[in-house]
Amino acid sequence: MELRKCSFCSGNIEFGTGKMYVKKDGSTLYFCTSKCQNNMKLGRVPRRVKWTETAHKLKSK
Repeated sequence: MELRKCSFCSGNIEFGTGKMYVKKDGSTLYFCTSKCQNNMKLGRVPRRVKWTETAHKLKSK
């Protein structure tokens, strides 16, 4: 079983859940929820969104 990380929030995606988005250039993005997918689509930066794991890591430093 392969564990994947969400491309936006860096959270773990359970097997059999989430979405895989393939861009025209062939790169793939994995999303745990539609919330993450919509935030990426809107162009938000994960470091600035308070509920993401990357923001929590930066805040703790």
